[in-house]
Amino acid sequence: MLLDLKPLFAGSRDFLSVDFEMDLSEFEFLGVKPFHAPVAINGKIVSRAGIVESQLSCKAQYFGFCDRCLKETVLDYATDINRTIVISLENEESEENDDIAVVPDMQLDLEDFCYADIVMNLPTKVLCKDDCRGICPDCGCDLNLKQCNCGGTEVDPRLAALAELLKD
Repeated sequence: MLLDLKPLFAGSRDFLSVDFEMDLSEFEFLGVKPFHAPVAINGKIVSRAGIVESQLSCKAQYFGFCDRCLKETVLDYATDINRTIVISLENEESEENDDIAVVPDMQLDLEDFCYADIVMNLPTKVLCKDDCRGICPDCGCDLNLKQCNCGGTEVDPRLAALAELLKD
C-alpha cells in the first residue's frame, strides 16, 4: 500500500490516518509460519513543525510451539513503529540510523516500511505459560501434566568428573 506523503511535507495536512492489514501468512520464522491471519496496522503519520513521524501500532496472533513442552501456542503479538521520515539525508552517518526512513519521492510503501519492524520484534522465546515445566529429558513425559517416575538422574558421562567434585 503506497501512501502519498506530499501533503505532510508541504504542510497542507497535519496527519494521515493508517488502517490496513498486512498478509504475512507465507512468512517463515524458526521453521514455523507464525501469522495465520493478517497483521493489523493502525495509527497515523504525523507532521509537526516540519518533522514527519510514524505513530503506528501492529497487532496480530502469533502461532508457534512452546520452547519447553512443544505444545502449539498462540500469543498476542504487538509492536509499535515510531520512526522519523525524511526526503533526504545530509550526511552518511544518518543513513545507518534505523529510526529514520528516507522517501525521496514522498511515497511510503507501508508494507516495506512495517515489515522490518514486525520481524525484528518477533519473540525469540515462546512459552505456553510463564511457569511451563517442559518435558522430561529422559522419558519425554510432559511435566505440566504429571511428574514422571523414570528417575531422571542419569549424569552425562562428560560431566561425571564434575559430579564427583560436587559430592564433597
